[in-house]
Amino acid sequence: MKTLDFVNKHISPPARILDLGVKNPLSEILISEGFDVKNTQGEDLDKDFQSVHDKTIEVVTSFEVFEHLLAPYNILKEIKADKLIASVPLNMFFVKAHWNEDDDRDKHFHEFESRQFDFLLKKTGWKIIDSEKWTTPLRKLGIRPILRLIVPQYYIVYCERI
Repeated sequence: MKTLDFVNKHISPPARILDLGVKNPLSEILISEGFDVKNTQGEDLDKDFQSVHDKTIEVVTSFEVFEHLLAPYNILKEIKADKLIASVPLNMFFVKAHWNEDDDRDKHFHEFESRQFDFLLKKTGWKIIDSEKWTTPLRKLGIRPILRLIVPQYYIVYCERI
């Protein structure tokens, strides 16, 4: 809901969106909200930039995708749309980066500090207009669940091309 609220705060239907990543529940929700959403098709976004070259796209969205790329700089530089909404997981000092041994696509090569992601966006020609952070509390007892109440885990930004 936080992601949807952030999107609705910055863009309005029927904006034409390219959502990086295959069709997912959030892209379905955006469609039901009246947005014109197209997803990438599972291509390797470290090498294949064709989808972000579509000049009819108004907004590119990326919800927890950049951490899976070896070089997110490249695709961020290649995007032709003038607006970007992106969220990334933040580096949490008490949790190791996600790494699924059984799936080459389900690995986090980057878990950013917000300042690192901000710098990456600046270096690739984006100006951050708005941002938010939030936590994901767990309903468990222990040190990690308590830290998850306090330490933000996600960071989302709305940017415009400079």
